[in-house]
Amino acid sequence: MKIFKKFLQILCICGLLGCITLVALYLYVKPDIPSVAVLKDVKLQTPMQVFTRDGKLINQFGEKRRIPVKINDVPEPLRKAFLATEDNRFYEHYGIDPIGIVRSALVLISTGEKRQGASTITMQLARNFFLTREKAYIRKVKEIFIAIHIEQLLSKDEIFELYLNKIELGNRAFGIGAAAQVYYGKSLDELTLAQMAMIAGLPKAPSALNPIRNPERAKARRNVVLSRMLDEGYISTSEYQEATSAPITATFHGAEIELYAPYISEMARAELVAMYGTEQAYNSGIKVYTSVESTMQAAAQTALRDNLYAYDMRHGYRGPVAYLWQNDNEEAVAEQELVQYLKGVNTQADLHAGVVMSVEEQAITVLNKDSERLTIDWEGLKWARTYITQSRQSFAPKTAADILNPGAQIWYRFDKNDQPLLAQIPDASSALVSIDPKDGRIKAIVGGYSFEQSQYNRAVQAKRQVGSNIKPFIYSAALEHGYSLATIINDAPINHWDKSQGVAWRPKNSPEKYVGPIRVRRALAQSKNVVSVRLIRGVGVDTTADHLLKFGFKDEDIPHNETLALGSASLTPLELARGMSAFANGGHLVEPYFISSIVTSEDEVLYQAQPLLACSNEQRRKNEVLAEFAELEKLIAEETNTDTQLAIDPQIDELEQQQEQEQTMPSCAPRVISEQNAFLIADAMNSAIWGGGSWQHGTGWNGTGWRATDLKRRDLSGKTGTTNNSVDTWFSGFNANVMTTIWVGFDNPGNPLGRTSYNNNLDRGQIFGAESGAKTSQPGWIDFMRVALEDQPYAAIEPPEGLESVRIDLKTGLLSHNNDHTSRFEYFIKGTAPTRYAEKAPPVLFETQTSGDKPLPSEDELF
Repeated sequence: MKIFKKFLQILCICGLLGCITLVALYLYVKPDIPSVAVLKDVKLQTPMQVFTRDGKLINQFGEKRRIPVKINDVPEPLRKAFLATEDNRFYEHYGIDPIGIVRSALVLISTGEKRQGASTITMQLARNFFLTREKAYIRKVKEIFIAIHIEQLLSKDEIFELYLNKIELGNRAFGIGAAAQVYYGKSLDELTLAQMAMIAGLPKAPSALNPIRNPERAKARRNVVLSRMLDEGYISTSEYQEATSAPITATFHGAEIELYAPYISEMARAELVAMYGTEQAYNSGIKVYTSVESTMQAAAQTALRDNLYAYDMRHGYRGPVAYLWQNDNEEAVAEQELVQYLKGVNTQADLHAGVVMSVEEQAITVLNKDSERLTIDWEGLKWARTYITQSRQSFAPKTAADILNPGAQIWYRFDKNDQPLLAQIPDASSALVSIDPKDGRIKAIVGGYSFEQSQYNRAVQAKRQVGSNIKPFIYSAALEHGYSLATIINDAPINHWDKSQGVAWRPKNSPEKYVGPIRVRRALAQSKNVVSVRLIRGVGVDTTADHLLKFGFKDEDIPHNETLALGSASLTPLELARGMSAFANGGHLVEPYFISSIVTSEDEVLYQAQPLLACSNEQRRKNEVLAEFAELEKLIAEETNTDTQLAIDPQIDELEQQQEQEQTMPSCAPRVISEQNAFLIADAMNSAIWGGGSWQHGTGWNGTGWRATDLKRRDLSGKTGTTNNSVDTWFSGFNANVMTTIWVGFDNPGNPLGRTSYNNNLDRGQIFGAESGAKTSQPGWIDFMRVALEDQPYAAIEPPEGLESVRIDLKTGLLSHNNDHTSRFEYFIKGTAPTRYAEKAPPVLFETQTSGDKPLPSEDELF
């Protein structure tokens, strides 16, 4: 009895000492224990996601991959796997597991080592949010107290949900949602039992047990998880046997990118970092919806690449990347070694690396990194004459041996019919931008051939001379200063002596052909250089330059001399597209934008684009009336200092009510030229595509953009552009709904695009001769617009009020009594039409103007 009392006394003393120790420990660590209240409104670090306007994911940025999931969306077997492995009594204890602590203590006493941590899920959550993974006693004490606080604050399901979303699982995957995507490319409900067990086994050592790096150790850990699930009765024996015998299927999966568009996503990333800072932009789960449309963006990327391939192929084959063995004096490398070598070659855009294994008469066999052998037949080889210089190519090959030998490491790609063809990385560069002229929304933008090859975004960063793409703006200045589309200008050589230089300046047409007196419409459509010079002289250099600044161009980019007529101004493709949009939207200067909206991870709107619109005259008048009324109300309120309502004009009252219904009236973009001026230039640019005259009567003529007639769209206007020596080539074209500009050139501004000779191996429709805007850039524009305009309604630019249409004589630009091929209807701003009639010619009976069958021109303009 005395012994029992002694034992009780000792027990009470130990209990008291234990309580005192716990209180002391709590008081000791209390200053270092953080408030767990933040867990009530925790913001998990999730990456920024960038989408197209129609919701396709194009990229994501952030150090941590995380896909937050709700506890109710987690499959039951996956929950059981974590509970069986990490904390089987989770729903029974209050944050700490006494049994686990005793077990850990016994291991420590018996071995002298801290092998088991006895951490519950709640304690792990405490460590993941507030502490480190350091194995120290004081950390464990803090962990216990924080866990108890967490249990008092959150429900078990809330704790488990936070844990499953916070836990590190390797390969930058945080949380089970991200792990399922990273390792298996699946959502949680698509995982097998074996895959769930694999993920549940990762928290112990995310790097050491990684199934990609250490598949054998990962498999052993997975089987441990399955064994514990079996012991707890969570799975049956048959399920256990099936899962443990399953192979390791984990491979690395990137984000579920639905459309790879790196240039626009990089623009969005940089903008978000500038707006919110790096930490918030990368880790707060922001979703950025760009302005681009997925279909148009994909079409732009394909059109740009295909156009560069076409340019590169007609200039000749520069040879294989390397020869891995020489056919005559070296043995072929073993296939296994070749496959390993090819796996180490980085892909470029849509090009694939391969090694030529054999060469037949007109075909080659190629090995790729997947150990597959492909046959590239003559259709995929016959283009490959040897490249000599940018302007010289060798003879057309007759056999495959004229092109390649076995052992060559090459690039190949697949054509539109999914057939392989020999390829090479293009030397030239390109950029394309397409915007909505009504509000400046960027519909598609591509800054180069390959973002991996060069992150330089040529669409917004590269200022290049624009060549004849400047002429519509010069002609617009002329229309503002007394000229019309029917004005006759002399298309004849110019010889101007420059006293300061001591030389003569002789601007020339290209090709160097002159037709004498020519109407302004046809001069613009056929890109007559000397006419542009004469127009600048007539208007004045400074006056013309000042007019160009209205289109948003910077003064330092616009030379104040006559070379401006030949396109010496330097602009980016986006700047040019913005300025050209004024001709498509009635004379307004819109502001391009590439972000439509920004929302939080909970879809709360942080930013919504509110672009300036190319408003109609009616809308602009409404806005002006409402603005005047608002100002009047403000003045009256200031004078009377009362809320007295004044009787207002019924029309103003109606407008105010309409505004309240629509909440906000659209903001209008500034008008920089008259809508009449804008229409006349757009209509003349329509002639650059469709030409004019009568082919039946020998007076028909093509504009420089005639290739766009292949689209069979009468609502299109366009303009080619080429600089001296074909260094830069352009094509810009539009209708009322879409404005697209494309540039092709070398990144080295002095490197000419050259010329090509006829390739006897190819069909008669091939492009050859000197490179130019019409040959080098326009084909890419056509390919893109074919997709952009598919199923789109006719969207011609309609003539506005303030114009009149009269029949003029084609030779003199004067009024005409004739109703035949010698005349046409022409638009004039009211009050500017000619008043005199041309001298009558003998009548031609029963003849009307017709386009007929147009012969193809022998040359295209170069400027």
